Amino acid sequence: MDFYDFKNAFLIGFFMAFMIGPVFFMLIQTSILKGARAAIAFDIGVILGDISFILIAYYGSRSLLEKIKDDPRLFFLGGLALIIYGLITYLDKSNKKEAIETSKIVNVPIRNNYLKLFFKGFFLNFINIGVLAFWLGTILVIGPTLNMNQNAIFSYFGVIILGYFTTDIVKIILAKQLKNKMTPFVIYKVKKIMGVILIVFGFLLMLKGFIPNERLEEFIH
Repeated sequence: MDFYDFKNAFLIGFFMAFMIGPVFFMLIQTSILKGARAAIAFDIGVILGDISFILIAYYGSRSLLEKIKDDPRLFFLGGLALIIYGLITYLDKSNKKEAIETSKIVNVPIRNNYLKLFFKGFFLNFINIGVLAFWLGTILVIGPTLNMNQNAIFSYFGVIILGYFTTDIVKIILAKQLKNKMTPFVIYKVKKIMGVILIVFGFLLMLKGFIPNERLEEFIH
């Protein structure tokens, strides 16, 4: 891989890290509330989800993948999963009593279930069928420019993942600086906001499955 391809792949990963979605907000929340190590465990799960989609998109049948990525049932199930997770987050009563009684800053818990965070990251990424569509489209665009050479394609996408992960590490470190402002009231409000965000993205994902892209774009604009 020459420097030009490396730079382009790294930049794709960099801009991917700022794509607004449920994973973006959950990564920031995890870093603020649980610390950098917890956020990294979550992010590794997200990246494993991306790698899984890349392998599916590369080795899978193109015609089959085209049918899968446009199957409204998958958008519905993915959106429903996001909505349920958002409701659980929104209705979580932990920190409510402390939020009412005190404004004292709390310490970030030292013990975290990193395996659970890892699977949470993988789950949130993998249920979004739009991510599969993104990687499939990227392979269809990038593959021919690399003469469909397997080693070159995997190297290119490896650099994309590197750029993505490196940028996420910077985001995690910056977000962690906010932990000193984490009172029980702020934590309670952050969880409420995160729940609403996940529910909104869930509804949008479900709409994407049942409304043609052209109609959806007209509605947005």
